[in-house]
Amino acid sequence: QELLVESGGGLVQAGGSLRLSCEASKSTFSSDAMGWFRQAPGKEREFVAVTRWSAGNTFYADSVKGRFTISRDNAKNTVYLQMKRVKPEDTAVYYCAAAVGDTWYLGVAADFGSWGQGTQVTVSS
Repeated sequence: QELLVESGGGLVQAGGSLRLSCEASKSTFSSDAMGWFRQAPGKEREFVAVTRWSAGNTFYADSVKGRFTISRDNAKNTVYLQMKRVKPEDTAVYYCAAAVGDTWYLGVAADFGSWGQGTQVTVSS
């Protein structure tokens, strides 16, 4: 069972920046990719970004493209989500997840089998 631990959430003003981290257990390296999803109150969980462990392929939701950057540090077993120019609509619980399906690049939650506990991001206007 993979273990994923998110950190870095908090309260930030609109226009500000925040960096989330997701530390993964070594067994998570069996996954091809790691992704970030988010869930706002009353809404379904939605895809944010995904990156492969072994290469630089990254994919983003249109809503965050140009503002968020996903990156990884293989030596630290850690994936990051750098959030810039945040907006109130970015407020959500952010989850990292390990891919188990072959179509992880599509950002479908069903292709991700292990999830962290989530970290709250609140953007004030």
